[in-house]
Amino acid sequence: MTHSQHPDVAEAIVRERLLHDPAVRLSRPRAEALFDPEFTEVGASGRRWTYAEMIAALPELHGGEDGPPIEAGSFTGTVLAPGVVHLTYETVIGVRHARRSSVWRRDAEGALRLYYHQGTPVPDAAERP
Repeated sequence: MTHSQHPDVAEAIVRERLLHDPAVRLSRPRAEALFDPEFTEVGASGRRWTYAEMIAALPELHGGEDGPPIEAGSFTGTVLAPGVVHLTYETVIGVRHARRSSVWRRDAEGALRLYYHQGTPVPDAAERP
């Protein structure tokens, strides 16, 4: 954590990384605790996901526990309003590279939960700006 990073941004990054952990992805209760009930996603494939669809599919996404690890980095974040954090970062999953954006918001109990997520594929290295 950098000295200028807001504690809510740091917490959102920790929670985002938990969603990349196969043990969390395979545990419905642990995954449910990280997603806001009003969650939606537009995936790197262009597919739109709801909370129920994501919770059901999460254990098998990216090949399940035997799939390639999710390598995430270049995290940046901003507090948009009290209890609302916007993160951007990049992932590499196998040969697929994506830029990602997520919005985390605090629930009534004070836990940050993933409200919105979007992934955008990155072209081959030769085509990247």
